[in-house]
Amino acid sequence: MMYSSRRKPVLYFKEERSFLSGKCTIYKLFGLCMVLLLVSLMWLQLGCSGEMSTNVRGDRRPPQPPPLCPPNGGQASAADDPSWGPHKLALIVPFRERFDELMAFVPFMHTFLNKKKIRHNIVVINQVDHYRFNRASLINVGFLESSNDTDYLAMHDVDLLPLNEALDYGFPVEGPFHVASPELHPLYHYKTYVGGILLLTKKHYRACNGMSNRFWGWGREDDEFYRRLRKAELQLFRPSGITTGYKTFLHIHDSAWRKRDQKRVASQKQEQFKVDPEGGLTNIRYQVESRQELTISGAPCTVINAKLECDQDRTPWCLLA
Repeated sequence: MMYSSRRKPVLYFKEERSFLSGKCTIYKLFGLCMVLLLVSLMWLQLGCSGEMSTNVRGDRRPPQPPPLCPPNGGQASAADDPSWGPHKLALIVPFRERFDELMAFVPFMHTFLNKKKIRHNIVVINQVDHYRFNRASLINVGFLESSNDTDYLAMHDVDLLPLNEALDYGFPVEGPFHVASPELHPLYHYKTYVGGILLLTKKHYRACNGMSNRFWGWGREDDEFYRRLRKAELQLFRPSGITTGYKTFLHIHDSAWRKRDQKRVASQKQEQFKVDPEGGLTNIRYQVESRQELTISGAPCTVINAKLECDQDRTPWCLLA
């Protein structure tokens, strides 16, 4: 039971007058000490109770734990910090059975983009069907399955890591931006090369109808996409002022240990250089088997397991002979 502060002094003085009347003895002194101790405890109890009741009246929410500090390289403040800008990148990685490269790629790119204050989602499109690898179709899947809060994309090889922080991964306002330009890529140096790492707004990618789905096996899909960029009358931009040359990127692919599927099967030899006038986003056929949110060494990514479908009458080379 709680007492008001106005009642306590009245009780105390009454006790004091009756208690001190008469002859002073050791028992009375002991009793006086006990009374003083009890009064002190009552004051302490009333003071704590009043403070607690004030807190409850002022804020009825349960006590909240202190906020956790994000780890280095985290994106916890990106949504509220205007210095990160309004755009968000969907970094699309076509993928199959290259887990050692993925383990290095995801945390590296997450840290790299955070340092540049670029909001991003890393989206790994994992091909889980029995057909030959189709990089272009997987990028089409990544475009269609990427979240609506992203407004531009990077078509990004899993084995290519940018070493120069001056490289621009920002929103390509003026047109498609080829980060891994021929002057900088460690392997491919011809003028029409647009592979490796290419940034586009989602609007520009849709204007090209995405990439052709005809290219099963390794190579040629990016050469066909260069023609699509020209057909859509999009100007291609590349980095300037980068002085690191062919050491601008780290290429982590071991061609001796992991050979590329470079076989040309039957009519694929004649068809590989032709432009696909119709295929792309409008005729991509696939199924999403599962979607998983993963964290690799503290870096988040989305892995989409996709099964591509193949029209074997039109592209019989989707299967190896």
